Amino acid sequence: MQATLKVKAVLFDLDGTLLDTALDLAKATNFVLKKYGRKEGISDKTAREYASDGMRALMKAGIPVNEWANYDLDNVMRSDFLEYYHAHINERTVYFEGIKELLQALKSNNIPYGIVTSKPHNLTMELISKFEELKDLKGVAGCDLLPFEKPRPEPLFYVCEKLGVAPEDCIYLGDHKRDIEAAKNAHIISSFALWGYIGKDHDPLCYGADYIVKTPKEFSSILGIAL
Repeated sequence: MQATLKVKAVLFDLDGTLLDTALDLAKATNFVLKKYGRKEGISDKTAREYASDGMRALMKAGIPVNEWANYDLDNVMRSDFLEYYHAHINERTVYFEGIKELLQALKSNNIPYGIVTSKPHNLTMELISKFEELKDLKGVAGCDLLPFEKPRPEPLFYVCEKLGVAPEDCIYLGDHKRDIEAAKNAHIISSFALWGYIGKDHDPLCYGADYIVKTPKEFSSILGIAL
């Protein structure tokens, strides 16, 4: 039987771990692609495959490889994407199944939790304000809050400090290789969420996570809390 972890706080990635944001990200991506002449856009399935790799990856998924150089992905299109996404940030976004119950259980057991995400900080704060279990978190770090982002450890250290716990007393749950790398760089226990946005070329078994979990309930059992 797997031993129960005794952690004092839980850190989460956001997109693909707590919230299923892919459909709103797909809508923003398709708006911009169509604005610049790409009529087909990307499917919701494709959005889930590329969401954790960011806006640029989503855009490139809708443009033939030999045409990438013809588009200003890093400036004009990025600006259009962020403007549209901000205005439509929570039209189809929901908790993943079991996440709401997990967060409520953490709160009931007096285990604080925070967020370290690759989403820009202003968009992160705007989005989590829509969800009761996330809106009043003390520790949140978007990708541009600090000079360094994941997989550097600084954002995780920042959230640990906000929560008043030492890194070695935390666990970090995410759905991307950089989440596991960030946790290791911060000497935080790492856990990989198999329900997240795992691209076809990604292999979570190779990332070296301390734990790989199939469901939020399985994650809660590692922590010794019941949903």
